[in-house]
Amino acid sequence: MFDGFWTGMNNNYVFWDIDTVNWDQVYRTYKPLFAKLNVNDSNDVRKAYTYFKQMTSGLVDSHYDISFADTWLADSNSVNPAYQRKIASPGFHPPISIFHFYDTIPRHYLDAGRRGFTNTPDKQYVAVSGTINQNILYLFFNGFNLKTLFNTDTINGVKRVEQYFFDALANRTDLKGIIIDVRGNGGGSLDDLNFLLGKMITQPLHFGYTRSKLGNGRLDYSPWAPAYVSPQAGSKAVTVPIVMLADAWSVSMAEMTTMAVKALPNGHFVGERTWGANGPLTGNKFYNGGQFSTGWLKLVYTSSLMFKYKDGNIYEGTGFPPDMAVPYNPAALKAGRDLQLEAALSLIH
Repeated sequence: MFDGFWTGMNNNYVFWDIDTVNWDQVYRTYKPLFAKLNVNDSNDVRKAYTYFKQMTSGLVDSHYDISFADTWLADSNSVNPAYQRKIASPGFHPPISIFHFYDTIPRHYLDAGRRGFTNTPDKQYVAVSGTINQNILYLFFNGFNLKTLFNTDTINGVKRVEQYFFDALANRTDLKGIIIDVRGNGGGSLDDLNFLLGKMITQPLHFGYTRSKLGNGRLDYSPWAPAYVSPQAGSKAVTVPIVMLADAWSVSMAEMTTMAVKALPNGHFVGERTWGANGPLTGNKFYNGGQFSTGWLKLVYTSSLMFKYKDGNIYEGTGFPPDMAVPYNPAALKAGRDLQLEAALSLIH
């Protein structure tokens, strides 16, 4: 139960050079505790669950999540250290309701546009696009599955919204600015980075670096490789302001997209410091690091690459900071006002 997990983490975890958890000390402390447990005793299994929670509580990887194969733990939540830290943090607030984006913003801010949703077996994808003041183009979506949903043969709610946005991007010459809203967006497909932002650039956009594990040694890393957004066929260079709206619930690809836009000379970021899960995820078959399973653990979900922003900073575990901070304001939201969106609009003249 313990050895497979400890070794898997020792070999696969990509953040050992920045993580403050002493993994050798974890071995010395928890190896004897696990040795006393009986896997056929439900009380001991629950004790093991607590140990897993304790061992991982300080890990910097904010994608990190352990789910369990044991039937006694079927009703238990997965172990997610970043989520536990988030709900215990002083500025904690719940995510903004999806109805704010689907109903309030179209009613109070958009001139006209499209909204739609698409249900897949694992998620409901929601998207909204339209103009504000006739010439500011707005796009909201709650998860990164844009390329897949766009390339389906059948028309779906999200695809119609994407088509509206892409048509406006390609054909309108009077746009004064673009707002991309990824507040509450939990991330998703890495393909969407090129698919979305690649339509707004004509030169490759360098925005950071990635590296992976090369071998099983704890600090066995590949060299840092530059990370780029690649222009897409038929793209045009957008020179008007592009403003990202993101918040504490913007995770993973929502953060990567925000960072990439910030790397543009006309890019801005309004809102709150993001979640802090920046390590891209791929299957273990591509890299020496990342997620793994053991007989007892259904999945240890962890980043496969480490990401460093172009400014040389690693924002894993801390989140990416906005250049215009506008805190969550429940009273304004309740009254139908969106102060973060209004701040984004103030940057576009």
